[in-house]
Amino acid sequence: MNDDHLKKKLTPEQYRVTQQKGTEPAFCGLYWNNHEKGMYHCICCDSPLFGSGEKFESGTGWPSYFQPLTEDAVKEETDASHGMRRTEVLCSNCDAHLGHVFDDGPPPTGKRYCINSASLMFKKT
Repeated sequence: MNDDHLKKKLTPEQYRVTQQKGTEPAFCGLYWNNHEKGMYHCICCDSPLFGSGEKFESGTGWPSYFQPLTEDAVKEETDASHGMRRTEVLCSNCDAHLGHVFDDGPPPTGKRYCINSASLMFKKT
């Protein structure tokens, strides 16, 4: 997708988060407290990323998942911005910035995929 198309399709906040690697404020996103059954898709390309069955309450104020829907749904890259060393999570289909993954999640993976609501579109099942 080209940049002009994304600027027309996305809200300014969705564009800032997905294309400029932004972060939405905690406890403000659309899905941080969503408990409905369904699938979370990439807001840019509609690729399925996370299922509601993998979502858990992390207390951080962002939607958190212990694993992506499939192993190849997301990709990870090193993020050394803001004086920190973190692992960035991107949509493997379109490279949209989704959030970060940390090693403080629940079993069975021990991972916490901390994802911005602005990068997601929820579809009920």
